[in-house]
Formats: sequence, C-alpha cells, structure tokens
Amino acid sequence: MIILLCNFCMKSLKILITLILIIVTNIAFCQETFKVVVDAGHGGKDPGNTGNGFLEKKIALNIALKLGKSLEQNNIDVVYTRKSDVFVDLFDRANLANKSDAQLFISIHCDSHTSQAYGAGTFVLGLHANQRNFEVAKKENSVIFYEDDYNTRYEGFDPNNPESVIGLTLMQEVYLDQSILAASYIQNSFVNNLNRKDRTVKQAGFIVLKYTYMPSVLVETGFLTNKSEGIYLNSEKGQTEMAKAISSAIVQYRDDLYKNLSIENTNFEQQNDLITYRVQIAASNKLIELKPYNFKGLNSVNVIKQGDLYKYFYGIYNSIDKAEIALDHAKRYGFNSSFIVRFKNNLPLSIN
Repeated sequence: MIILLCNFCMKSLKILITLILIIVTNIAFCQETFKVVVDAGHGGKDPGNTGNGFLEKKIALNIALKLGKSLEQNNIDVVYTRKSDVFVDLFDRANLANKSDAQLFISIHCDSHTSQAYGAGTFVLGLHANQRNFEVAKKENSVIFYEDDYNTRYEGFDPNNPESVIGLTLMQEVYLDQSILAASYIQNSFVNNLNRKDRTVKQAGFIVLKYTYMPSVLVETGFLTNKSEGIYLNSEKGQTEMAKAISSAIVQYRDDLYKNLSIENTNFEQQNDLITYRVQIAASNKLIELKPYNFKGLNSVNVIKQGDLYKYFYGIYNSIDKAEIALDHAKRYGFNSSFIVRFKNNLPLSIN
C-alpha cells in the first residue's frame, strides 16, 4: 500500500513539475523582447520642413526620444536611428533597423501644406492614391539629395517621378498587412487619446520604408505650416502627448499580437507517447499573427518556436492519411513547398 502510494506521489510530482515547466516557459515567451526602431526624421544638414520658423528635425527628435523612453518603461527594447542633431542617410537608417532584427519600425516626421491643413496622419509603403499622398512622399524622399552618390545607391530613384514609386512597393509587400495594422493602432490613438483630426492611414512611396524588412510606419505628427499646430508640436506638452499616444498604440499592438498567437513550447517532456502529424507551411525569424489573411486565407495555422525560428504549421492530425489530405489542401492555397512533420509529444521527430 505504501509502495503504491509512493508511486502515485511520484507520478503526481512528475505531472506537477511538467505543468510548472509549461507555465514557466510560456511566461518566459510572453516576456520575450519586443524591439522597436524609432527613427527621428531628417537631422543635421537636413532641417526638414521649417513652416512658421519651426524645425522639423528638432521636433521629430524630441518626440522620438520621448517615445523611446516611454516604450522602454513598457519593457520594449528601443533602437534609435539618431539621438542627436546629425544627418543619417535613409539607406543607413534601414540598414540599422534590419541589423537590429526589430519587430517594428516607426519614422517620426512633421507635415507641411500650402493651406492651413492640420491633424496627425500615418503612412505605410504603397502606391499613392492621389496627388496629395505623392506630395507628402516626395517631400520626405527629397532627403536623398543631401546624400553623396544617391543616384547609384537608390538605383536611379527619382522622388519627383511618380513612376519611380512603383518599384518601391515590392520589398515591403510581405509586411503590408502588419504595417497597416500597426498604423491603425497609432492613428486611433491620436484620435481617441488626443482628439486629433483623423487623417486616416494612407499609402505612399516613402523610400525610408522600402528597405526595412519588418512592419514599418511613417508618422506625420502634424503640420508646422499651421501656426497653432506648429506651436503645439514645438512645445514640451505637445511632444510629450504625441510620444505617449504613439507609445500606448505600440504597446497595445504588441500585446494584441502575442495574445492572438498560439505558441507551443517544445522544451519540455510529456509523460505519454502521443504521435501526431502537421503540415509545415512556412518558417521565419519574425513572429507573424495567426490570422488567415497572413497565410493566404488558410485557417487552423499554429506556430512553434525552435531556436531563433518560428515554424508555422497547418493543422494537427492523428494519422498520416489525414495529414496528406491537408498537405494537398495547403498546396492548393499556394504553399507549394510545404511538407509533413511527424511529432511525438509535441516534439518534431522527422520530415516525410
């Protein structure tokens, strides 16, 4: 009787340890570093726009530094493209972002217009839908004229030619949905938290966004050519409020992104021998939200982290026959390189 009781206790203890390991590893994942690149537009010899005597480069930097500090207080790692009044090439800004392996790129700017336009807007990379969007992009892209050998570096890109924009959109297309989602969080924060005029999320050909391999958003915090708005953006109050509004949006974007993920940790043992099969459809070093629109409309996608890679699987099946049917289904959705992986106790064993 005592032996049986001890065996029962040992089994219970093993189960308890397993559960603790699962909880601890999942908590550790939830606390995994989320990294944001904060890019203060212009700088140094490039003042940006100077409507009403205000300096875009100075205002953008002040907001960027305040934004970074707020993000760090929310357990987000921050990489700055500049922290002082220096000129940084657009190409170098993107390179810095890519080397940091960040999850989000935010570029801070101030707008200008010939009228008394006002309000904050957010942009993602894409084809401009109207002349106004093109003019905004042209203004920001003209920064390349401050750079040496810009014609070679940007492969003949001409900020003044609308047709040049078409070539910009291809590299960022894979991140477009996430970029729009992040921009929407920021735009909504401006409207809901600061009662700013809603200028909506727009697409335009910003070269600083082209070379970033992550979701990327350019923020126009307001119009310096509108005197009252310029005074607001040039003030400590205005810069602090704008930074906090952007920060709260990014924190919410991060939290919702992780909340909507189904993560399975593979670094623990289970006490049975459950054999299952899954169809691996993709792998990435970036965490992608498990929404059908991110997987060509495919539902029932789950993700497992192994090392530095996130592996995305379609379905969980208890027989190879069902997995083969799912494999054909995945290929019909365009995942032609997908394959079946055999699992034992949620650990991948072999590839068929």
